[in-house]
Amino acid sequence: MVGGALGKVYRDGETIVRQGNTGDSMYVVQGGRVEVIQGSKKGSEQHLAFLETGDFFGEMAVFEKEVRSATVRASGEARVLKIDKKALLTRIREDPLLAVNLLKTMSHRIRQLNHEISRHRKTHL
Repeated sequence: MVGGALGKVYRDGETIVRQGNTGDSMYVVQGGRVEVIQGSKKGSEQHLAFLETGDFFGEMAVFEKEVRSATVRASGEARVLKIDKKALLTRIREDPLLAVNLLKTMSHRIRQLNHEISRHRKTHL
């Protein structure tokens, strides 16, 4: 990991956010890799994605008052920066392009999800 960075270092397998918990912050991966997982009511886990340096997660908690939709844990050692809602909104006021980039990423994720749902339906018909 790069020294002097602001984020927190998480050990391999350490949970950063847990599905079902409330939150009012988002996170940026500064180094390493994290895994996004969704648990089922039966107790099984489904891998959703790996996120790497520059990727972000947890943004839905900043914009909605809902619980976390997935668990994110370190996959190997990872440095992750936590950004609270107030800091993010201040930063967006200073640089509106940041909001556009967040929306682009969120839109891309929705498009991927729609593709996965469509593919799943075709294989189960």
